[in-house]
Amino acid sequence: MANANNPGTVSSKERGVLLLVDGHAYGYRAFHAIRGLTSPTGRPTNAIFGFVRMLTKLRDSIKPTHVAVIWDGGLSAERLAALPGYKAQRPPMPPELKEQLDEIEEYLDAAGIPSLKQPGVEADDYIACIARCAAVAGLRVIIASSDKDFLQLVSPDIVVVNPNDQHQTPWTVERVKTQTGVFPNQIVDWLSLTGDTSDNIPGVPGVGPKTAADLLARFGSVAELFERLNEVSPERLRSALGAAREVVERNRGLVKLKDDLECEFKLSRFEPRPPDTRRLRELFTRWGFKSLLAQLEPESCVEETQAALL
Repeated sequence: MANANNPGTVSSKERGVLLLVDGHAYGYRAFHAIRGLTSPTGRPTNAIFGFVRMLTKLRDSIKPTHVAVIWDGGLSAERLAALPGYKAQRPPMPPELKEQLDEIEEYLDAAGIPSLKQPGVEADDYIACIARCAAVAGLRVIIASSDKDFLQLVSPDIVVVNPNDQHQTPWTVERVKTQTGVFPNQIVDWLSLTGDTSDNIPGVPGVGPKTAADLLARFGSVAELFERLNEVSPERLRSALGAAREVVERNRGLVKLKDDLECEFKLSRFEPRPPDTRRLRELFTRWGFKSLLAQLEPESCVEETQAALL
């Protein structure tokens, strides 16, 4: 029986479940969660080990029928044109993490987990496009990311889980409303008013999450808010909103995920393949992952025995 509050209890026999993992978000999370882990040759492996463990735990808990790890293909040229400082405050990726990303992708290939990237397309937009197409195709979609922009996609068919949440409680429509004060279809307007420091997007001075939620509860949308701006009080807030109207309208274009991209949705692209256990053993040995190697051994031995009998 499907349970809207717990994606891990959805039965794949009832309905296909697509798990979309924000690759860079999980990579950063793994890198910062574990320190000082290196391979026998001294190369950093903390991000690889953390990524493997986190993804394995996620898949074990959700048991998706389909899965993909999505990577950033570059910043949106359209967003950069609208706001040259878009995401400019973010520090460069640590070299120790950057050098591990190719090996994470090598692991994914060996594990039979689809890994996708579209040049010039941000992972957020690519995930949004895939999620919308999958929902239309009748799948239940679970997005694994800490990016609050994904809350705008939440629906009865799409939920979000945050890797920073130990319990991985899904963000459903009800939870988005409870936690933010607005519905998923108001998240774009909400973030357009408050701004988003993680993306270096400035909001309306003096308008925080609660004020923005209160305004949207009363007026429904940013468009209606500006149509009835004379009804806003106090005067200080009305004046701030009026002065920032162009900023808010620009922000909507920055915050709204581009789910209408040409993402060529084919369900077969998201079907996991049987893992190549021999290759996984080679990788885990190279990286010095003794615990993961030990978990792999029994299955590997069975496969080798079967192969020897053929």
